[in-house]
Amino acid sequence: MDQGRTPGHAMGCHQATHDLGFLIAGIITNPAPSDLVKLAGLLLASLTAWYLGYFFAVLVPEETITTYIANLQDIGKKPVLRAPVPKRQKCDHWTPCSPGNYAYRILSGGGKQKLAKICFEDELLISKEKGDVGSGINIAIVNYKIGRVTSAKFFDMWEGDHSGEMMAFIKNAPKGSLLLMATQDDGSTRLKNDAKKLIEELGSKEIWNMKFRSSWAFIAAKGFRLPDNIQKEKINHSDKKKNRYGDWPAEIQIEGCIPGNLI
Repeated sequence: MDQGRTPGHAMGCHQATHDLGFLIAGIITNPAPSDLVKLAGLLLASLTAWYLGYFFAVLVPEETITTYIANLQDIGKKPVLRAPVPKRQKCDHWTPCSPGNYAYRILSGGGKQKLAKICFEDELLISKEKGDVGSGINIAIVNYKIGRVTSAKFFDMWEGDHSGEMMAFIKNAPKGSLLLMATQDDGSTRLKNDAKKLIEELGSKEIWNMKFRSSWAFIAAKGFRLPDNIQKEKINHSDKKKNRYGDWPAEIQIEGCIPGNLI
């Protein structure tokens, strides 16, 4: 290839020659008065195309065109940017608690397969994974000042008489403790009235409404008061027409953030 002449220049010349050949062939086979006008127009267009091709071939270096085409090809090879995976929050909250707050989440059991779970500051206090969850009422006691669990236990309310044992467990919790409770299966059959009264004194508004296999979750403070605007208690009763798990209602949960400066 001659210096100063590029593929763009050659393409312009080739196109003009190609079109002109068609027009000349048409004039020979089917002459008409308007052929001269067509011929003049095509000649003008061909000359313009040839000139523009030559003009750009002179002004734009071949390596520039090659680089531009390569850049266009690279765009298609670049990976698609994806949104980052949301950061997991303590106790699987959707949004993080403010600094200086404790995160908690209490999940009641649901049927035989979905077991109760109590989480505090991203630590599972009672769960299937820890092997410390059981049928009845599950209770975890947390030292509020240091935010650490001091004891956790479940009390069967279907077999045996464990209502008094549960009362002793609650009474032995020192002041300055958080008590987190959740039912698994049934928590009402052998729950006695004096135990209900003790839980009511902790702030429960639903303990007297608990029925056979009700799902229940509750958090209380001993020796101090929790803010009014946090979730403290929920209950869901068994109803065969509405139950999610046959003879058992759907699990329920409460969660929130507790300020660390209440005492």
